[in-house]
Amino acid sequence: MTLHTIKQALLICSMLQIGSAFFGTSAFAQNSVTTSEVGVGIGGANYKGELAPNYRFLNNQPAITAFYRRDISAPITLRGGVMLSHRIFDDNTISDESYDLPLPNHRQAEMRLSLAELSAVMEYNFLDYYDLKQKPRVSPYFFAGVAGLLYNIKTTIANPEYEDVNEPFRTRLTFAVPVGVGVKYALNKYWNLGLEFGARKLFNDRLDNLAKQDKRIANPYDKDWYFYNGISLSYTFYRINCPAPYKRTPGILD
Repeated sequence: MTLHTIKQALLICSMLQIGSAFFGTSAFAQNSVTTSEVGVGIGGANYKGELAPNYRFLNNQPAITAFYRRDISAPITLRGGVMLSHRIFDDNTISDESYDLPLPNHRQAEMRLSLAELSAVMEYNFLDYYDLKQKPRVSPYFFAGVAGLLYNIKTTIANPEYEDVNEPFRTRLTFAVPVGVGVKYALNKYWNLGLEFGARKLFNDRLDNLAKQDKRIANPYDKDWYFYNGISLSYTFYRINCPAPYKRTPGILD
């Protein structure tokens, strides 16, 4: 067997493995039932940037989600969702007071932030969650995707050297890459409980409204992040797939 033939065989094997991961095994492809879910969740949204250089749990503000999930293969599900977050009290802000350091003490800034996110992600389930024979039905999962973010921000700096940053609330639109992990647990055939933690990577440094300032109070090379962590409850719908010969109008691939 020549080296060229070996390379071709390895390439074919790799393609088959990738195909099995995204489209499932032939048994799943011929499964008589497919599922979809609708659900809601509650949790907290968080921010990481100039005013919070590290993830700080106390910076979490209330957030709610609504989503639709659909399985496309044994390990892969697609999910579209909306997340909304708003600070309920005016005095509940993300501020430099949380960090007793020279730069925060010099800057004396605080921020109020509201978020509205629309996302589309792909989930990879590490266990066969949609096998109803499993007892209990549970699976950790990893997800990644894209998101559009509409946010409303007001940043106030007490230091008189930087009063020009003290603007009214402003609204902007940007994009992010959500990634994270979670675990889903079947309460019964129809109801599911979920727990999730996800980070959103932004491609700009404007979430806290400090990007336009000089390097004395902001790091222009460190992009902002925001996070969501929470629990969810979803309801599963089952669809029975008729075998191809019994369909009235079978498709091209049937």
